[in-house]
Amino acid sequence: MTSTDRIRAAIRDVPDFPKPGIIFKDITPVLGDGALFRATTDLFVEQLAGLGVTRVAGIDARGFIFAGAVADRLGIGFIPIRKKGKLPSKTHRASYQLEYGESTLELHEDAVHPGEKVALIDDVLATGGTAAAAIKLLQDCQAQVLSVQFFIELGFLQGRQNLPPVPISSIVIY
Repeated sequence: MTSTDRIRAAIRDVPDFPKPGIIFKDITPVLGDGALFRATTDLFVEQLAGLGVTRVAGIDARGFIFAGAVADRLGIGFIPIRKKGKLPSKTHRASYQLEYGESTLELHEDAVHPGEKVALIDDVLATGGTAAAAIKLLQDCQAQVLSVQFFIELGFLQGRQNLPPVPISSIVIY
């Protein structure tokens, strides 16, 4: 069994969460198992080999877990992309549509410098709105987004189609 197979087997389905009809993909069993968490981090890091990434950005909140681990493993800085109102200094903002309204992400104005080579990591690619807003924030700061990585991709929602043309990879696809 490959590490990807072991990781996939540990993800548990939680029916009717957060609302009826939704099957939530719970990643906490992967996070709680040191060997699986390390294997997941290894897969993210392997996908970045040779790209020359200088910073890793993560999306609030579960994207922070993976992005922070990858940045630490690579010995490079971490960039938090947060939900509106969570950052203490001046920010850039990007809003996006949710199935039930609108949300906004923020990035400190001085978090990224023009020309920096950034990898963006998040836990789930669903419809792509959150990731598209994060990519826009990074590109508005003139960062080079070299890679966008997801732990889980819900392929049936076709979120990739809503992202700009950047290299995208996912560890587990449903």
